[in-house]
Amino acid sequence: MPNARQTAIKTIATKEYDLNQIDFRTTSLKDLFGSCVFNEEVQKARLPKPVFKALQKTIKQGAQLTDSAVADAVASAMKDWALEHGATHFTHLFQPMTGLTAEKHDSFLSPTGTGVALAEFNGKELVKGEPDASSFPSGGIRATFEARGYTGWDPTSPAYIRENPNGATLVIPTVFVSWTGEALDKKTPLLRSMEALSHQALRILRLFGNTEAKKVFTTVGPEQEYFLIDKHFLYARPDLLNCGRTLFGTKPPKGQELEDQYFGTIPERVIACMADAEAEMFRLGIPVKTRHNEVAPSQYEIAPIFEDSNLATDHNQLMMDILRRTADKYGLACLLHEKPFAGINGSGKHNNWSMATDTGENLLNPGDNPHENAQFLVFCVAVIRAVAKYPELLRVSVASAGNDHRLGANEAPPAIISIFLGTQLQDVIDQLERSDLKSTKQGGFMEIGVSILPKLPRDAGDRNRTSPFAFTGNKFEFRAVGSFFSIGGPNVVLNTIVAESIDFIATSLEKATAGGKDLNKAIQDLLPGIVKESKKVIFNGDGYTEDWHKEAERRGLPNLKGSVDAFPILIRKDSIDLFGKYKVLSERELQSRYFIYCEKYVKEVTIEADMMVTIARTMILPAVLRYQAEVAAAVNSTKAAGVENNAQLEHLRELTSLLSKFQGATASLLEANHHHPDGDAYAHANYIRDTVVPQMAELRTYGDKLETIVADDLWPLPTYREMLFIK
Repeated sequence: MPNARQTAIKTIATKEYDLNQIDFRTTSLKDLFGSCVFNEEVQKARLPKPVFKALQKTIKQGAQLTDSAVADAVASAMKDWALEHGATHFTHLFQPMTGLTAEKHDSFLSPTGTGVALAEFNGKELVKGEPDASSFPSGGIRATFEARGYTGWDPTSPAYIRENPNGATLVIPTVFVSWTGEALDKKTPLLRSMEALSHQALRILRLFGNTEAKKVFTTVGPEQEYFLIDKHFLYARPDLLNCGRTLFGTKPPKGQELEDQYFGTIPERVIACMADAEAEMFRLGIPVKTRHNEVAPSQYEIAPIFEDSNLATDHNQLMMDILRRTADKYGLACLLHEKPFAGINGSGKHNNWSMATDTGENLLNPGDNPHENAQFLVFCVAVIRAVAKYPELLRVSVASAGNDHRLGANEAPPAIISIFLGTQLQDVIDQLERSDLKSTKQGGFMEIGVSILPKLPRDAGDRNRTSPFAFTGNKFEFRAVGSFFSIGGPNVVLNTIVAESIDFIATSLEKATAGGKDLNKAIQDLLPGIVKESKKVIFNGDGYTEDWHKEAERRGLPNLKGSVDAFPILIRKDSIDLFGKYKVLSERELQSRYFIYCEKYVKEVTIEADMMVTIARTMILPAVLRYQAEVAAAVNSTKAAGVENNAQLEHLRELTSLLSKFQGATASLLEANHHHPDGDAYAHANYIRDTVVPQMAELRTYGDKLETIVADDLWPLPTYREMLFIK
């Protein structure tokens, strides 16, 4: 009788899918984009002019929306627009501390008491909702019996329509706060951090005579990596289904060694899925730009262009949901875990971050001659200072059990936070440190040696794929973010530490100019000292080498190798003072996040350990025992026939010895995982890291070795060579 693995492979071999579900020949991209979004164009067409102006002032300038009549008018127009798109319900979408999104749907229908019902939606329902707050992580802010929480409309992220089977829903992005006012979500601190940075950045712009800009946005373009495998394999792998990653699985004979996957031809079923997902993203206004094969087999990437950080965060959460839903239509499973498969590249989410004014100026654009661009140098040095002063906060912003499998390996940035500047900018910063700004290196043109090719301009600096924080032309790329992360957390930290750094520089420059000093002279006096203090974090070499680890230690850079080491940084006094000063997170909110992160780490690893034991006992062990019986029978039969069987006997001994170790490791892991140490959540996290995780690694070693010995027809789990290469 075939096992689940064999059934999955047979089904995949015979299953056919409709790969032509989207026809871009009859659907214009221009007409498709934003067609399901209550965007500025729709607002202008449907709202009374004063209401439209008031709403746009809130969205673009941050003015508070206090007039209930405005909210009522927006709600009425939003409802009519939604009904025309087939919506029957509305929902306040929020981002609790699970890292996912949450929603509760309410119908537009309101009975009149006369046997009929009207479709109603007013400003009060738009502005505030009341979901249950007791069942979401709160880190002690809310007791289990304290259920009240509030969602609040975020007008800066436009509402949209999600089409579902048998209807559609009006989705309204919101914040999520407790009855006592603390943030229970990712969005609220992000919005606070954006306001903090905007306030400080405007001080610098005013010094440079810019009176037009009313607001500074942080912008993000997050590159999303993910795996696609056939969903029949997912169903046959309890570890993938329940934990998001494989807990057993030996390295396949062919992995990514030939480097033939990266930017290779996209498989037909995969590109059909990609096109379908992108069509849905276009409808919802997500500006996806690129798609390609990534380094590992069955790994892919999708990337949007830059947006306001808040909107980019909402869109990235939506993007992950669309990828998962669309994959299922094509018989695929989208894996967003940072390390679904051991031994090959994991998945990250490169957070391309910059600052821009509401008038469209990118504050991190160096221009053709950055040595002459004083405003750029001020903002760039502010970022360098922020990363040098707060590297541990950046590290904790990307800390998770999943990302621990990825950071520090030769596939992702090390856990040591450093900055790569590139040849051109490094030269300018070196000149700045010497107070001798004279020139900017230019890229020139590449000599390829083929006369028919046009001259290709060379960038003034190369890129560094081993750096966790790299300058890439007109932005900084924070490459340590995990693929399953909400980018809200990392950007809260980035915005806040840069706000503090800009505040420091602005205060110094304001004091100097108020005392009669010329602005350029004040900048020339201030920035070299900051560069000297901060340059320890600048590293343009290979971050994968052991030499860099030694050099980083010599420089005094922190190396928080695991998440459990990083978590306490959140509640350190300097962190509490920083986030409190800029009103981004209170001490109580930081404490809550510390406990949530510790508990999440413990729960994730505990679930994985329990799943390992289950698979070991109910799937691998029975298969090995059957094979052991077959080998023993073969040994006995050859012995009875008088045939020399030393090799068979040695194979049986090896198998039996390995099986004994496997069973012993299973029992040890079971005992360790069911032990609950004394102490708080952090003590438990330390125990899990120091005791349970090593025993999981030991059990996996024996299990993976058994996979290479047991007869293929008996092995119960889909293997790496099958999951990664059978499309």
